[in-house]
Amino acid sequence: MPNPKTNKEMITQLIGRLVEKSPTQVVIDCNGVGYLVHISLHTYSQLSSDENIKLFTHLQVKEDSHTLFGFFSTIERAVFQQLISVSGIGASTARTMLSSLEPQQIQRAIVSEDLATIKSVKGIGLKTAQRVLIELKDKMLNLFEGEEIQAFSNNTIKEEALSALEVLGYSRKQSEKVIDNVIQSSPDSSVEALIKAALNKL
Repeated sequence: MPNPKTNKEMITQLIGRLVEKSPTQVVIDCNGVGYLVHISLHTYSQLSSDENIKLFTHLQVKEDSHTLFGFFSTIERAVFQQLISVSGIGASTARTMLSSLEPQQIQRAIVSEDLATIKSVKGIGLKTAQRVLIELKDKMLNLFEGEEIQAFSNNTIKEEALSALEVLGYSRKQSEKVIDNVIQSSPDSSVEALIKAALNKL
């Protein structure tokens, strides 16, 4: 029987022509061969109407099937691969997570030990969510570069600033974009500085 590890590394990306597209799967024509690739809603939302497409892939090998999963970015694929390494999370559950939350939101929730966010995903119970946080916190930190680690470790400050802006009448969705930009440019900002900067831009 072929070594599954070798098979998983056989196909790591596909570049070709987009033949079919739905929120859960695409068909890519690579030199006359059509590959059926399962995708998340996150990847679907990133795909343009351009015919040419590039997806980073993960090949899941089982005794009775070989299933290709495709991702718009290497970060999304890395998050997926970390998730399926946890007992109790299969490929379909990991894809559901990446359809409910963006890769960065999953990373943020794990790094900041936000159990409620992980548990909010359909199919993930309390014990599995706890396992995700315990097993993946350090691994998720390693996926970040320095500035991003700083930004996510400041997650509490960000939440406080968002809550304050909500009280002041600004929508959370609108505020979050502005605050993320402020954190990116000034990772060491205090709560007060974040709120003031956001108020100038909202």
